[in-house]
Formats: sequence, C-alpha cells, structure tokens
Amino acid sequence: MAGLYWKPIEGLQVAMDGPSGSGKGTVARLVGEELGLPVLDTGLLYRFAGWQTAETDVDMMDEQTVLQVLQAVLPKMDWRAEGIFFESKDCTSLLRGEDVGSLASQVAHYPKVRGLLLDVQRDIALSGCVMDGRDIGTVVLPDAQAKFFLTASQRERARRRWAQLHVKDKELSIEQVADELMARDERDAGRDCAPLERAKEAIQIDSTIMRVDEVVDRILAVLERRDLIYAV
Repeated sequence: MAGLYWKPIEGLQVAMDGPSGSGKGTVARLVGEELGLPVLDTGLLYRFAGWQTAETDVDMMDEQTVLQVLQAVLPKMDWRAEGIFFESKDCTSLLRGEDVGSLASQVAHYPKVRGLLLDVQRDIALSGCVMDGRDIGTVVLPDAQAKFFLTASQRERARRRWAQLHVKDKELSIEQVADELMARDERDAGRDCAPLERAKEAIQIDSTIMRVDEVVDRILAVLERRDLIYAV
C-alpha cells in the first residue's frame, strides 16, 4: 500500500477499539495520516476527566460530584486531533502517565459521566475521523462505516506499555505495568455501562507478532475493498 495516496469518502468514521497496549493509538494515528483524517483519542478525554476530578480534590467515589466537576471544566477544554488543551494550554503530556490512566478508569464506569462525554465525542466526529478507545464501535459511533478491534497477548501489551513509560520512569518495572494492565482490563470489561467489548461487525486484528505497518496496510486494504477510500 506504500506509495499510494488515499482519499476517504465524505464523513468517513473509522472506529478503532481495543485494550491498553494493543497498539490502537499508534495504528489510529498512522491510518489518520494516510487518509488525511483527524485522529481522536477518546482515552485521552477520559484521562482528562480523571485528572481534572483528582485535581479538584473531591470525592471520586461520588458520581454526582464528579459530574459537577466535569460540567464546570469541559467548557474550558479544547479537544483537537493533536491533543487536549485546557484553558488554552496543551496538557496532553500530563495525561499520558499510568497514574492518570488509573484515574480515567475510575471515572469511566459512571453512566452519567459517560453520557456527558459521549455528546462531546459524537459532535467532533460528525465531519469524519479515526477514533480510538474502548467502546467506539459499540457505543460512541455505532453507525461508523468501518470498525476494527485490535488486540495482542497480555504479555506483549505489558511490554509495549512498559517501553513507553520506562522512558520517563526508570524505576518502573514491567511487573508493575502488567499488574496495572490486568486491573484495568478487569475494570473495563466488567463495568455495567459500556464495557470493553468487540462490536459484532468489527474486524479483529491480533497484533502480537505483527509490525505496525502490517496492521495499517491490512486496515487500508479493508477500507479500499469496501469502497470507503480510493487511490488518487
């Protein structure tokens, strides 16, 4: 597929779901670059929600309190393809840590919080995008023209996350990352509201032993066969 230039149909929505460390963020970014579509990381939005709630030092076990915090801060947030800006400042790098990922998972199980953030996600996706997260194909964009579910072995996912985080935290062990990953998997799959699951029509891709470019090429091939993109 290399060397070709692709043009998507108008309003194309590509849903990319999968657990942490499955490679969905990297793949989504590269697919978006190939198609000239904005790439929206919904996990980052939930990380922002968890981070802001923790910053206000309120009771994160109280759904209504968390909701009130987010209703106050969301008007000051700007979610762009390149990241999230709060009060005009780029806070994306602050949201990438494993501790913030845990906060995101805590607030994500609240139905009212998910409902609030759902509207934000759908509005920005209207003009077309590649969106990655954990419930894009099932809840956020159920009518997306293309849906993919990326996965990999738990060992490989832990290795990938550790490689990312170890750059900033040399004390972090792969065992710590693996334990946190397992806990997040259980929370995400077990929550009552919008659990992590594969949409029935989603194409599953196991990237355990695949290179990133191979995954991207497979996705582009599917989109081309479905006449959702064409070479120019």
